[in-house]
Amino acid sequence: MSRQYSFMDNILGQADRAMRTLSRAANKAGRPSPAEDCGPAELSEEDRKHSAGLMRIDHTGEVCAQALYQGQALTAKLSDVRESMEQAAQEEVDHLAWCEGRLDQLNAAPSMFNPAWYAVSFAIGALAGIAGDKWSLGFVAETENQVCRHLEDHLDAISEEDLPSRAILEKMKEDEQRHATAAMDAGGADLPLPVRLGMQASSKVMTSTVYYL
Repeated sequence: MSRQYSFMDNILGQADRAMRTLSRAANKAGRPSPAEDCGPAELSEEDRKHSAGLMRIDHTGEVCAQALYQGQALTAKLSDVRESMEQAAQEEVDHLAWCEGRLDQLNAAPSMFNPAWYAVSFAIGALAGIAGDKWSLGFVAETENQVCRHLEDHLDAISEEDLPSRAILEKMKEDEQRHATAAMDAGGADLPLPVRLGMQASSKVMTSTVYYL
């Protein structure tokens, strides 16, 4: 028989997950990094800095994804939706660890703004969960679709010589597309246009600041 957790238990659990998400080296991937088979990349200083900026954005995106999923899992009404959110969040831990590892290889650090982006994303996720499971799942699908578009842009922008970063981004894109499809198949609804545009606007604010800091 599965244990029934109280609301306070769940709050404490979310606080623990937030601390682990925001702590360097606290997240362990369940799958090997796609970069492992690529070997070191010989990059110019300009290309290294550009790869680091893009990977920093992708790392922050995964921090936001963790927060969104955890916020939604806290307020989702149906148990199967909560379990789906938690499973997706666990898979995203791989992405988080891969990006962090690549940042270390590029002699770069994650964004200093990650705690703020986590808090904002958690609140948005919780509100999406309160709105109803079909909207929560639709929000997941739209989030993942927008992430896929960012990853495509980054693959176009990153140096052809940076095979480790490219391998990570390509695998992340594959996973995100699968998450988006699964969310819609589970009953997600298409979000209204103003909501989608608002998500795009907030994403632009994030990417323009995190690239540098």
